[in-house]
Amino acid sequence: MDFTAKARLRATRSGNVRPPGFVPNGELAARRAFLKGSASVLLVSGFGSSLLAACGGGGVSSSDLPDTPRLASVDNFRDIGGAGGGYPTVDGRQVRRGVFYRSNALTLSTADKAVIDTLNIGSVYDLRTPGEVARSADVMPAGAAYVNINVTGESDNPMPPPQMPGGAIAWMESAERAYVTGAAQRAGYGAVLSQLADTPGVQLVHSTAGKDRTGWVAALLLSIANVPLDVIMQDYLLTNTYSAVSIGAQVAAVQTQSGAAALAQDAPLYSVQESFLQAGFDQVQASYGTMSSYLTVGLGLSQATIDTLHDRLVV
Repeated sequence: MDFTAKARLRATRSGNVRPPGFVPNGELAARRAFLKGSASVLLVSGFGSSLLAACGGGGVSSSDLPDTPRLASVDNFRDIGGAGGGYPTVDGRQVRRGVFYRSNALTLSTADKAVIDTLNIGSVYDLRTPGEVARSADVMPAGAAYVNINVTGESDNPMPPPQMPGGAIAWMESAERAYVTGAAQRAGYGAVLSQLADTPGVQLVHSTAGKDRTGWVAALLLSIANVPLDVIMQDYLLTNTYSAVSIGAQVAAVQTQSGAAALAQDAPLYSVQESFLQAGFDQVQASYGTMSSYLTVGLGLSQATIDTLHDRLVV
């Protein structure tokens, strides 16, 4: 059993976290009703373990665009639209590629900067806190405008307290729920989506690891595009594939510096798990009933802004 699994097992035994995949019948029925009632998040089967291969250019449909380049120095850089022909939508269309990109912090090497410069990125949205930005300023793509939107409102990226009930898993799920309930987070994500809609050209969104704050933006955009929920989830989980080497290095560093016990506590912080993103979607359902209501009431987006994003996202 790996350290993440051990942490989940301990949390489960303590009664704070459910076993993987467990959803009570009443909650499952409510979740299904939420998905059916939302205009932009629907559960459709049939996109299981083949998603990564399909998004690598061989399984959906052809596209005039080449596959998104892999960048060694920014390992979680990818196209929000997927690859190949783009992610499928529930209404038989596809997500347009080459419009919105996502990544971890732009610590670009000289070689990778030369590659990313060819994508004609016009705007970069940095979702990090002031403390994170001060420690590692972006290496900007040529000609791109820089916009910092601190979506959490924190001065620096917080860490969970050592003895938090439920451990790092519960803390990560709580952070996802706060994206929906927190005033600063709702203002921040509303500003990001509004600027993505209002700004012409190719745009990139990133945070430090490109998995949590950026992952929520990507999930919202794919929801607006009517991408099936299970595809959105599997896109979210691709961080564990793209960033496998850096995740492994962080885990090894924690074990070396602090020991196995600290690693067992902290390991979930460095990767993503299905329960993290699901916590955000569950909170949308609990607080707003539908994704449409969250976007308009929670984030303050006009229907015109949502329609603009949809039109830019979908072929």
